[in-house]
Amino acid sequence: MKNSLILYILFAVLCASCSKDYLDRQPGASISPDVSFKSVKDLELFSNSFYNGAIPSAEGIYNEAIDNIVKNTLQDELTGKRIVPTSGGGWSWSELRNINFFLENCYNTLSFQDAAPYAGVAKFFRAYFYFEKVKRFGDVPWYGKVLDVNDEAELMKGRDPRTLIVDSIMADLDFAIKYMSDSKSDEKATKWTAIALKSRVALFEGTFRKYHPEFNLPNANKYLELAAEASKQLMDGGQYSLYAGAGAESYGKLFNSVNSISQEVILSRKFSDALQIWHNVNYYTITASYGKPGLEKDLVNSYLMKDGSRFTDKANYDKMTFLEEIKDRDPRLGQTIRTPGYTRIGGAAPIAPNFGHSVTGYQLIKFVGDVKYDNFNRSENDMPIFRYAEALLNYAEAKAELGILTQADLDLSINLVRSRAEMPALQLAAANSNPDAYIAKDYPNVTGSMKGVILEIRRERRIELVMESYRWDDILRWKSGKLLTRQFKGMYFPGIGKYDLDGDGKDDVWIYEGTKPTAPGVQLLKLGSEILLENGNSGNVIINAHIKKVFDEGKDYFYPLPIQELELNKNLTQNPGWK
Repeated sequence: MKNSLILYILFAVLCASCSKDYLDRQPGASISPDVSFKSVKDLELFSNSFYNGAIPSAEGIYNEAIDNIVKNTLQDELTGKRIVPTSGGGWSWSELRNINFFLENCYNTLSFQDAAPYAGVAKFFRAYFYFEKVKRFGDVPWYGKVLDVNDEAELMKGRDPRTLIVDSIMADLDFAIKYMSDSKSDEKATKWTAIALKSRVALFEGTFRKYHPEFNLPNANKYLELAAEASKQLMDGGQYSLYAGAGAESYGKLFNSVNSISQEVILSRKFSDALQIWHNVNYYTITASYGKPGLEKDLVNSYLMKDGSRFTDKANYDKMTFLEEIKDRDPRLGQTIRTPGYTRIGGAAPIAPNFGHSVTGYQLIKFVGDVKYDNFNRSENDMPIFRYAEALLNYAEAKAELGILTQADLDLSINLVRSRAEMPALQLAAANSNPDAYIAKDYPNVTGSMKGVILEIRRERRIELVMESYRWDDILRWKSGKLLTRQFKGMYFPGIGKYDLDGDGKDDVWIYEGTKPTAPGVQLLKLGSEILLENGNSGNVIINAHIKKVFDEGKDYFYPLPIQELELNKNLTQNPGWK
């Protein structure tokens, strides 16, 4: 099964390379539907080409760099350096033309019954395509058909309202859910994938409308209800459950497994050493070549204690060394970063965090596989695009935002996620009676009787989905852009000197001033150049202190349209604040 989608992706690459020109012309100039769409097999082969352009690359999943994971450089989204592009900038429509061409011709010689499952696949990918456009630009033109090069009215149309686009996305997904195959597959989109996408889209839209009143978008609750309904449909379907086959280590095992675990993973991007289709996650986390990614201090602080109590309620939590702060925490922390006792898969001995590979010291291990994959671009573990845990999180959040969440709802969702991690259950009454002040400061626009549990759900989402590239979307929909302007931090050091990071009695790090000492096997970090501490010679490691972070609430929740498109089509308008 794994190899088949890889073949589909290879086909898609070939299709894309040979069909780039026809996407900009009449489809009939390059392919005749009367010839190509005569059998179900023809429809299947053509629809397989949708995967390549739609689903994210491995880097599009693990290479997260917002405020969960920080590097020694910052993305333009965090520095205010985004500019209006001359062209490109995400304003691309060739994938849509391919999909619409298929939808216009898939019924030509086949019955509705035969063609509908593949039309469902096409509509799933059209919904996926437009969801990405709405998140990026807001209002965009809706095209439900292939454009004729002579149809100036359609070619020169303006941006349709977001409300129309999202309603159209939902209509496409409802069709897909009704007609797509209901078989279970982690390599091809099915009815269950469409339900998972509906849950994701509806939650994004419902919360975006709720927390962005400045856009006057109606029916936020309608979409929150749809998110809860779609999530529950997936939950009731009985096809998926949280993987727990490795006991307390199940969370980590889910991500370093070479083949995606279809018990939980609904759709993944496939990789194969045999077919020479690789990605770079191992190398990314163990070299200095990719920004030295590390978990950010605020996220590390957010992990609960193993008994369910708050780490940030402990006395002097903000002045604990690594060995102190890491004790008795949510087990997912030790399955996301190197902690005492960590041994590489295929490795011979425990190893400590390495500041040469992680600017914060909190070195990533999620997705990291066997040491045999450590060379450049040699990892082959599958990358999850949809997994069941997200649907559980979506369900709880939608219900909480609607104000109708019950303890029974939590037990069906969040508490299953916590149970897999061997964490105590979240109690609704306790959360709402005593909201976490540490997290509340990050989300001042969360109010009302469900404030406490909404904050806990956000905590859970951030921890469970870290390094899977959900965070940017979450910040956009929650209107929390100001979080990106904080000073990013790493481990705490009470002063210069030597430190044992893994508790084995041997020094791992030596922060020094003046002449570089000699200490084989110890990471030597010169204060002021190789490492900066926030209080000069003590405190948390600070990252990119010389770079000012900016987030403009008036414009940065959307991207700009490219200049070339605005000049070609005078009916298009620029997003607010972009000039």
